[in-house]
Amino acid sequence: MLPEHTSKQIIGTKSQILKGKKIALCITGSVAAVECPIIARELMRHGAEVYAVMSPAATKLISPALMEWATGNPVVTELTGMVEHISLAGEHPNAVSIVLVAPATANTISKIAYGIDDTPVTTVVTTAIGAKIPVVVVPAMHESMYHHPIILENLKRLEAYGIEIIGPRFEEGKAKIAHINTIVARVIEILSKKKDMKGLKVLITGGPTREYIDAVRYISNPSSGKMGVALAEEAALRGAEVTLIYGPGTAEPPFNVKVIRVETTKEMLDAALSEVGEKCYDIIICAAAVSDYAPESKVNEKIPSGKENLQISLKPLPKVIDAIRLAAPKAFLVGFKAEYGVSKEELISRAIKKLRNANLDMIVANDVSKPNAGFSAESNEVYVIDKRENVHHISLSNKKIVASRIFDLILEELWEGKEKIISEELISQTRESL
Repeated sequence: MLPEHTSKQIIGTKSQILKGKKIALCITGSVAAVECPIIARELMRHGAEVYAVMSPAATKLISPALMEWATGNPVVTELTGMVEHISLAGEHPNAVSIVLVAPATANTISKIAYGIDDTPVTTVVTTAIGAKIPVVVVPAMHESMYHHPIILENLKRLEAYGIEIIGPRFEEGKAKIAHINTIVARVIEILSKKKDMKGLKVLITGGPTREYIDAVRYISNPSSGKMGVALAEEAALRGAEVTLIYGPGTAEPPFNVKVIRVETTKEMLDAALSEVGEKCYDIIICAAAVSDYAPESKVNEKIPSGKENLQISLKPLPKVIDAIRLAAPKAFLVGFKAEYGVSKEELISRAIKKLRNANLDMIVANDVSKPNAGFSAESNEVYVIDKRENVHHISLSNKKIVASRIFDLILEELWEGKEKIISEELISQTRESL
């Protein structure tokens, strides 16, 4: 029997954060496959065991022998009587901790979206989805292919099934694979995360609302719902029981949360009050971009076009977050405050005012005028302010990472509060016993 492969000597040389974790690195036929030995070895340096799985197209670009050298493990290039897909990603204690498809071509993305298993990569992914093993897909292709509406729709399908997408870099007319550090950091974040929200019930509002002028026209805002969806995904990933009350956003809600579809502010308010009336939620996050005003009266037909003037009188709408606070006084309540083109100081000042007035436990403030932040963007930059009015800055990051940081801060506050209550109860009991 041969001694352990010398490549494994690098395992854990940077950190032990992935110690005990097994990763299936699935490689498809993109030229970005040349990055895979580096990706594998970086994951290994943080403690992981990496097993490469290659599609036939991938083996034409880089040699399986190279990936065997990089990982120190045999490479899967075909499925045999050893049922490699089950060994790696089946429902058993020795399965991998995560399946990372990097790079993922347009072809493989579409096959995964429709359950087509004709390569070792697609079969391993299908097996992992069925076994509820986390799957991360990292697209790489020409930019024109990435923007094909069917590819974009298929990426949404993958996200709806709980598959995480690490978006590409757009350079030189190509949707290039994400930076290696970005890929490794996100894998570490997913795998090092404990189920620290198991047993908690979380209610989230997301997306815009619409207020109708007539039968076909309405007032709304550009909210895509991406932040609310990212928060719902993150809470579910951490083990929480999640309900998402969702306006007509463009982001696809995750498959593993309860979704209540609404359209108007009244529908969102009614749904929220119904939920808090039926269930005791531990955390409630109001991330929806709720309309503040609505037409005083809706015309139940289409107003004819061609009018010289059309005046619409608006009335203020009830504050959803205020009603939720009254209905759920013990919940940890988080609000969002969006502003446009204000200074950092003014943004924080307005957020603190809302924090106080609505009796919130935390508020998240952002300036939607900033490039690559706010409505419709994949990323966001926010300031999180807690009950003591401490300000935490989350720099411009993907909304999934922002969601993760927000929950880190929520849990710090939540557990600190519970520890204080427990401590006070113990002091009280001790006094009584004396």
